[in-house]
Amino acid sequence: MPGIDESLSFHPLRIAVLTVSDTRTEETDSSGRTLVERLTAAGHELAGKRIVPDEVAAIRSQVQSWVADPAIDLILTTGGTGFAPRDVTPEAVKPLFRREMDGFSVVFHQASLGTVGVATLQSRAFAGQIDDTFIFCLPGSTGACRDAWDLVLGLELDSRHRPCSLAGQIPRLRDRCA
Repeated sequence: MPGIDESLSFHPLRIAVLTVSDTRTEETDSSGRTLVERLTAAGHELAGKRIVPDEVAAIRSQVQSWVADPAIDLILTTGGTGFAPRDVTPEAVKPLFRREMDGFSVVFHQASLGTVGVATLQSRAFAGQIDDTFIFCLPGSTGACRDAWDLVLGLELDSRHRPCSLAGQIPRLRDRCA
């Protein structure tokens, strides 16, 4: 049965949070704040936090900077995954992928269906790997970020989760989290 195996050691991940928005500031960034609160409450380390405009070059630049930083294990983005004309997070990030994690979108939409119903169709949430860095791109709503963490990522990023955890695929943890 899947779940947390309390007999195993917890290995915190170093996670960066990127908010993609033309209008949000640190004071109004409730989605980014929700992710930061959730990941730190779970015992992970906030490795960086930024807000960039809905522009392909700005998104790519920040993502590539964090991918090149060995102190960052994983990136979470919020915003720019809908169908508004300025929503360009998939167009900015997907061309950088070495591998796409198709299952994340499926699981996220299944979880989201229970909270927002068919409105989940308006999200282009996705995930993948750039070099060895995993990136999860979430919608910009606080509720979607809460659902993504509480119903999907919180477990999958916990090194004690069984039958397996994504933590075991983080290069610095491969020998510790089988």
